[in-house]
Amino acid sequence: MHMQKAFTHTKDVQIEELEVTYQSGSRFYQSPNGEKYPSVTTVTGWEKNEFFAKWRAENPKESKRVLNRGNFLHDLIERYLNNEDINLLSESPTVASLFVQMKDTLENIDNIHALEVPLWSATLGLAGRVDCVAEYNGELSIIDFKGSTRQKRKSDIGNYMLQATAYAIMWHERTGTPVDTFHIIISSENGMPCEVFTGNPMDYVPKLHKTIENYKKQNKYIVV
Repeated sequence: MHMQKAFTHTKDVQIEELEVTYQSGSRFYQSPNGEKYPSVTTVTGWEKNEFFAKWRAENPKESKRVLNRGNFLHDLIERYLNNEDINLLSESPTVASLFVQMKDTLENIDNIHALEVPLWSATLGLAGRVDCVAEYNGELSIIDFKGSTRQKRKSDIGNYMLQATAYAIMWHERTGTPVDTFHIIISSENGMPCEVFTGNPMDYVPKLHKTIENYKKQNKYIVV
């Protein structure tokens, strides 16, 4: 089921892949210079780790379902933005519904610079994979895609804001190109309209640095 406009891609940015390792359940990336950095999600979400670890242990079936939902949704979005044919009948009803909610919002994206590429920052001592770097309504942005069981409030997604800020800093460090905005796109299973949370990374830099420092203090890992 071919159901999209043709998204324009840029091919001027080359990003090296990173080796991934796990330590005590946390993801680490090894940069080309040999430094090992914790993942963006590990650091920005560590304050909630205890809560979610308990929830996963108490709800293993739902935890697996949510994980698979996110992976399949991201894969579908990536194929769509890569101008591949999309057959929603081959997807689960939940993933297809989340995608359909998000589709009109995805039309705001063009001139895609990167999809699911690894980034790292020696300044922050972090690494990770950014969902998308592209123009959103004509403005170069960090774009993050999320599926959710229910709608979110801005107060619910502080860690998402910090993730997007980290990726903006990483992109600038890796490419020399600043990114002055981010968009977090969330579709939820309750069928409500897709949500888009927009922000300026500079507004979240102090909180990001504080979160990194707190992570260093509370964990035995050395963040370079």
